[in-house]
Amino acid sequence: PHIMDVTVAAFDVDNTLTVRYCVMPFMRRVSGVHVLLRTVVSQPLTVFSLLKNKDRNSLKALFVSSVFAGRLESEVNELGVLFASRVANGWMREDVMNRLRWHQAQGHVVILVSASLSPYLEPLGDLLEVDAVLCTELETDGETFTGKIRGANCRGPEKVRRIQSWCDSARIPMSSVRYAYGDSSGDTEMLAFVENPNYVKKIELEMVP
Repeated sequence: PHIMDVTVAAFDVDNTLTVRYCVMPFMRRVSGVHVLLRTVVSQPLTVFSLLKNKDRNSLKALFVSSVFAGRLESEVNELGVLFASRVANGWMREDVMNRLRWHQAQGHVVILVSASLSPYLEPLGDLLEVDAVLCTELETDGETFTGKIRGANCRGPEKVRRIQSWCDSARIPMSSVRYAYGDSSGDTEMLAFVENPNYVKKIELEMVP
């Protein structure tokens, strides 16, 4: 049985709730810019062909591998907490944040659904007091990161799959997810299945829907 009738609002993060992408700045914070450059310089053809084919998932997997493999989970998570507070304090987009606060004030369930990485997205979710964070997760062996993404990169159809699985485990019907906010092709499927899709790329959102 479903526990309750709720309204859920799903927010993309990078360039929707924030004014810039967060993934690369976080990777730079973890490894320094030299590791990112070395990845490009050591595999230029691979990087070029992935960029040309707009294969974001494989491109991200390549960088995740070079930045996180062998890193201590505790150390990266600590950097994630610091990075999350930097994002919360300086990189938020005011109109979309106002909308998130409006949903919270209405008693709606608010979830973040993002291709951003769990070490900083989960602490950001805590700072924003959202109800759940569905995002790209990094695989660990219990102490260090393996350099692989656990499961799939959370963009495109994967966003809808994650929401479905979250709804199932929370015993909420998928139809409760009535609002979604996104800015890019990675949000198309998520925006398509809700009755109130908000494509926030260029427009300034009004205060109340």
